[in-house]
Amino acid sequence: MTSKALTLTFIAAFAIAWGFLPEFTVTLCNYIGLYALVAAGLVLLTGVGGMTSFGQAAFVGTGAYATAWVCTSSLVAQWLPGWLSTSWLPWLGLLLGLACTAGVAWFLGLVTLRLSGHYLPLGTIAWGLSLYYIFGNLDVLGGFTGLTGVPALKIGDVSLASPQSLGPVIWAILLLALWALHNLLDSREGRAIRALKSGRVMAESMGVNTAHYRIKLFVLAALLAAVSGWLYAHMQRFINPTPFNINIGIEYLFMAVVGGAGYLWGALLGAAVITLLKEQLQDLLPKLLGSSGNFEIIVFGLMMLLVLQYFADGLWPRLAAFVRRYLRPTVLESTQRSHASATLSQRALPGAGQVVLEASQVTKRFGGLVANNSVNMSVKAAEVHALIGPNGAGKSTFFNMISGVDDPTTGIVMLMGKTMTGHPSRDFAALGLGRTFQHVRLLGQRTVLENVALGAHQRGHCGWLSAMLRLDRKEEAALKAEALKQIERCGLGEFAHLPAASLALGQQRIVEIARALAGQPTVLLLDEPAAGLRHLEKQALSRLLAQLRTEGLGILVVEHDMEFVMNLADRITVLEFGAVIAEGTPDQVQSNPRVLDAYLGGSADFAGEVA
Repeated sequence: MTSKALTLTFIAAFAIAWGFLPEFTVTLCNYIGLYALVAAGLVLLTGVGGMTSFGQAAFVGTGAYATAWVCTSSLVAQWLPGWLSTSWLPWLGLLLGLACTAGVAWFLGLVTLRLSGHYLPLGTIAWGLSLYYIFGNLDVLGGFTGLTGVPALKIGDVSLASPQSLGPVIWAILLLALWALHNLLDSREGRAIRALKSGRVMAESMGVNTAHYRIKLFVLAALLAAVSGWLYAHMQRFINPTPFNINIGIEYLFMAVVGGAGYLWGALLGAAVITLLKEQLQDLLPKLLGSSGNFEIIVFGLMMLLVLQYFADGLWPRLAAFVRRYLRPTVLESTQRSHASATLSQRALPGAGQVVLEASQVTKRFGGLVANNSVNMSVKAAEVHALIGPNGAGKSTFFNMISGVDDPTTGIVMLMGKTMTGHPSRDFAALGLGRTFQHVRLLGQRTVLENVALGAHQRGHCGWLSAMLRLDRKEEAALKAEALKQIERCGLGEFAHLPAASLALGQQRIVEIARALAGQPTVLLLDEPAAGLRHLEKQALSRLLAQLRTEGLGILVVEHDMEFVMNLADRITVLEFGAVIAEGTPDQVQSNPRVLDAYLGGSADFAGEVA
C-alpha cells in the first residue's frame, strides 16, 4: 500500500464511521477540524515560511464576527434585497469576513513583517491583543457580552444546525485546504515560499520578491483562520471575544509546532493531540488535585515542554517514519523533458566580447572604513574573469554590490547595458545574472532537484491559484526537466532525488552552480566555487566553466586557488585593501611586481603556488 492509498483509506473509514459516532465525539471532531484549519495556515506561515505569529486567533475572530454581524444586524436586514433569502446571509458573512481579514492582514503584514528576530512574534502579540479588545469594546459587536442568534448554515433546503450535519462540511473544507496547500508547496511558488525561511538574500538572488511573498503568505494563513472562524460562529450560534484571545493564539501555534511545524498533516495531528489532551486534563485533574486551582494549564505547559524537548521537529515526522516502514515506496514522477523548450522563457546570449557586467568607480564605505575604493571592472561575454586578492581585500563586498545584494556608496553598476545601482538583486536575476555564495545556501531538507529548480523561478509564470488547483503541471514538469538537465550537466545526476544537506560540501557548491545555470544566465558570478573540491572535481568544474565560456556566458570567479584561476581565467583583476592593484592576463598578473609583493609576498612564493 502506498501513502496515498493509506490516506484515502483513513478518510473513507472516517466518513463511514461518522454516522455512528456519539454526539460528544462528533463535536470534539468538529473542533479538531476547525483548529487544524488554523494550524495548517501556521504550518505554512511559521514552519515553512519562517514567520512566527501568536495572533492567528484574532483572524479567527474577524471571520466569526463578520458573519455574526451580517446575520444579526438590523441594518443588513434593511439593505437586503427582497429577492434575496435570509438563508444567504451566512454566505454574505463569509465574503465579508474574507474581505475584512484580507484587508486587515495585508495592512498588519505590511507593518509587522518588516520586523525580524524576536520583534516579529512580539509584534503579532501586540496586534492580537489589540484586535481582541476591539472585539470586546465595540457595541455594534455586542461588547464582551457577545452576539446571539447567529443562524445555522443552510445548503439549499438542508439545514446544518446539528454538529452531525455540519461536521462533514468542516472536514471537507479542511481536506480541500490541505490538498490545495500541498499542491502549492509542490510547485514553483512553493519552492519560493520555502526559500523565505532559509534566507532572503538567497531567495532574492533567485528572483523571488520576498517581501511580496511574505505578505501573501501572511494573508493566506489569515484567510484560513477566517474560514475557521466563520464555521465556528455558525456551529456555536453565539460568539464573544473569549475564544479569540492571545492564549488561544498561543495554543494554535502549539498545535502547529507539536504536530510538526514543517508538515501540513502535522497541523491535523497537533490539533487532535492538544484538543484531546486538554479535554482529558480538564476531567482528570480536578479528581486528583481538586477543583480550586487551574492545574490543567500548568500540567499542559509541562507536557508541551516535554514534547518539544524530545520531538523537536514535532510528532508527525516520527509517526510518518514509523508508518513508512510498512508502505510501498512512492514512485518518483518522471520528468518530461519535452515540455522544457515549449513552455519556459528563453534568453538570447550576447555576442562574444560584448560587455555584460560593468562596475565604474564603485566605492563602498562603512562609516570611516572604505571597503572598496573606486573599483573599475568589466566582464565580457564568452570570457572567464577572475577576481583575486588576500583575505580582507574587499572581494565579498564588491561581489555583493555587483549582484544587487548591497548598494555602492558611490559609483555605477551596469548589467546588460542598464544602470542597476539601487535595484534589488531580483532585478539583476531578471536581466540574466546568476550567482553562487561563499557560504553555501541551499534548502538542506529538500532534494537537489528542488533546489536547482528554484534557480529557474523567473522562467515560470504560474501563480498561487494555478498551483493550488494543479493547473501548473505542464510548467512544473518543464522546470524540473530543466533542473535535471543542469544537474546532469554538472555531474550530479545520481544525487538528484537526495536531500541537498546529505551531499558533501564540494558537491553542494556544484549544486549551487547548477541552480544558477537553471535560470539561463548571461552572467555567472561564482564565489569560491572550487573550495572543498578534490583534484578531479576541480578538473571537472574547470571543463564545465570552459564549456560555458564557449557557449557565450560571461563568468566572474572569486577564488583563492591560484592554480585553478591561472589555468582557467582569460583576465584577472587583483584587489588589495579595496582597490585594484593589477588587471590583465594570467601571465601579466603573475609577472606584476606589485602583485608578487602585496598579494603573495614575493615572486618565489607565487611561482611555487602556481606550480
